[in-house]
Amino acid sequence: MSAQTLKAIESEVVACTKCRELRRYCTQVATEKKRAYRDLTYWGKPVPGFGDPKARVLLVGLAPGAHGSNRTGRVFTGDASGEFLYPALHRAGFANQATVSDAHDGLQLHDCFITAALRCAPPQNKPTPAQLRKCFPYLVREFEALDRLRVVVGLGAIGTKAAIEALEAAGYSLSIKGWRFGHGAELTATKGKRTVTLISSFHPSRQNTNTGKLTRPMFDAIFTRARKLLAR
Repeated sequence: MSAQTLKAIESEVVACTKCRELRRYCTQVATEKKRAYRDLTYWGKPVPGFGDPKARVLLVGLAPGAHGSNRTGRVFTGDASGEFLYPALHRAGFANQATVSDAHDGLQLHDCFITAALRCAPPQNKPTPAQLRKCFPYLVREFEALDRLRVVVGLGAIGTKAAIEALEAAGYSLSIKGWRFGHGAELTATKGKRTVTLISSFHPSRQNTNTGKLTRPMFDAIFTRARKLLAR
């Protein structure tokens, strides 16, 4: 049922027109294109989640890049963030390959699913609170559909905040008093007999990786920790 539910959510996401200003912007970007991609056809629609429907690990990012996922149609594909993320997932055994180029490159995720707080590329990569609220129900439904969930990795402050709110909306109890976002910071969420651990991470954006704020060992440590939690 997880696969069927996630497929239904995917269809709804791709057809979504809730934020007309974002639909106009993404369509404009897909029409005008970036010079380096002028011969390619852009996806230009909302970008759905991607991965293993039986995943125990869920990654929540920020939003598609205007010339990344908005071009390729797959989360974290076609930009520098994905070029940093997928090799890390491959090293940790969550992906079958380290290199990605487009939605048809053969990438498969194992025990891992990737989604985002916002499904359309926002101008300047800065979503508004209203836009995030409109996308939020899709995220909650993904949390509910992943019925083997054990670990959530929040990528960046916005992705982490969305993940925490989605856990709460999906019926999990969290104690967040005194908790602060930081690389490797953890929260425990419980729902009945199920326990989910949230791990926050700096976003693998070029701004963070080029400045050394997020390094390869730091990022690998997040997925090493996820593996240890799954092994319990």
